[in-house]
Amino acid sequence: MRSSRWVPIAGWCLATATSIVLGSVALSPVLTAARADNGALPDIDQLPAPAAVSETSDAPPPAETTAPARTTRPTTSAKPGRTRPSSARPTGATTTPAATTKPATTTEDGWTVTTSDGIKTYVRSFTTEGGTAVIKMTSEGIVSLVTATPADGYRVEKTGSDVNLAVYFNETNHSFIVHAQWFNGAPFVEVSEVGE
Repeated sequence: MRSSRWVPIAGWCLATATSIVLGSVALSPVLTAARADNGALPDIDQLPAPAAVSETSDAPPPAETTAPARTTRPTTSAKPGRTRPSSARPTGATTTPAATTKPATTTEDGWTVTTSDGIKTYVRSFTTEGGTAVIKMTSEGIVSLVTATPADGYRVEKTGSDVNLAVYFNETNHSFIVHAQWFNGAPFVEVSEVGE
């Protein structure tokens, strides 16, 4: 009778070991796809020199940006600009705001770049089979998603923070990932495909 007490425990151990083996076999394709050497998102410490590796389309015109840390500078520079033209010439008032409200636009490595109050703003569109994401970064290292439009059959998921952002275009067993962050003083974006 002593051996019959151990039968349920032995059965439980056998069932547990079997489920571990089956779970490992079932998850091995997923775990293999998530390795950094297979195109998954790299750790921040493993990133190469700044380079944008992506599929791109024309970037939309940059949106007007205001940084919370710099709000005192525009208001102080705007007050003297308003008082001078009102006491001097009305034509100067028309010319001066046009110059300050529309910063010059340039292009750097495919990014549309504007500079305002010494802060560069980078905007670029990334198009994949799963959809299109428009990413905006500032020279202060802030990363944000302007828009994300999924293709038919795909869903959009945004993860990360304001310094390290990932946009996923997901369908069943298949994803396109747009991973963006500020790295070595420049915008860094990697577009990857996971699954079949």
